[in-house]
Amino acid sequence: MRTTQPTVDLRTSLASVQLANPVLTASGCAAAGKELGQFFDVADLGGIVTKSIMMRPRSGRATPRMAETPSGMLNSIGLQGPGIDSFIANDLKWLKDNGARTVVSIAGHNTDEFVNLAKRLYNQPIDLLEVNISCPNVESRGQVFACDPLAASRVISAVRRAANPNVPIFAKLTPDVTDIAAIARSVADAGADGISLINTLLGMVIDLDTLRPALGGITGGLSGPAIRPVAVRCVWQVHQAVPHLPLLGMGGIKTGRDALEFILAGACAVSVGTAVFHDPTAPMRIIGELRDELALRGFASLTDAVGFAHKSAAEQDGYFAGLARADAAAIAGER
Repeated sequence: MRTTQPTVDLRTSLASVQLANPVLTASGCAAAGKELGQFFDVADLGGIVTKSIMMRPRSGRATPRMAETPSGMLNSIGLQGPGIDSFIANDLKWLKDNGARTVVSIAGHNTDEFVNLAKRLYNQPIDLLEVNISCPNVESRGQVFACDPLAASRVISAVRRAANPNVPIFAKLTPDVTDIAAIARSVADAGADGISLINTLLGMVIDLDTLRPALGGITGGLSGPAIRPVAVRCVWQVHQAVPHLPLLGMGGIKTGRDALEFILAGACAVSVGTAVFHDPTAPMRIIGELRDELALRGFASLTDAVGFAHKSAAEQDGYFAGLARADAAAIAGER
């Protein structure tokens, strides 16, 4: 049995935000971190991504709001939340008091609401702002700004002008589009410092006992292992389209092997969401598993693995040959 951890540097960054490790929570699955605080020290994670907050308290959509699927779940919570004032006074203060890296997710009915949220958070202790322009659980699909490059660009541009310039903003995109690379380019041109990929996919379940839709909101967002290949594909395509932008990848991550797929596709860090519903310690477990997976494949650091699957076979061989030469030189120097 191994008694020491493999030596892999897990440090990474999302724009200007330095993280001790690349595992964060996903928005909507652990509220603002308090629920997970009873299982581990939230300061040990790469960061906490809070549930998307809106200006006013919101009760969300009609019940029932969750349904199991063969490899994940469907939810139609509908952005339920306490509103920005209560969030700042209670949740944000708790995160600061507990030393967590904090990514605040914001959502709005229109561009003005996004702007007002950014202004409200201007002087608050946050590390990064995630702009949720892709939630599928809204009554009007017209609110899914990320389905249209122009609408997505307008929101991100307005938020960038209103937000604290020292706080990076990430646009959260939906896979429910024809060309996600085009949406990524539009938000990059509008001033996004990075991109979060992906939000849930729009789905539906029919209750065969009632012969009616299982969810009160009819449709919902599909998450869990079923969507992981879609999410990895989106990270791959967006990394190719805007390779200079850091990506936060998510979608059905349950293990370190799952997380590694996202890293190799181009993500600088990952978020763990649905997995916490049956294993609240999953984010912490995945940090160790990811370290093992990287060590097993000979990587010296996490950053070396980011986008590694995009490299040619010759480039990959060159990386490992370089590490071998460095190791040989180090051994020779010790003699």
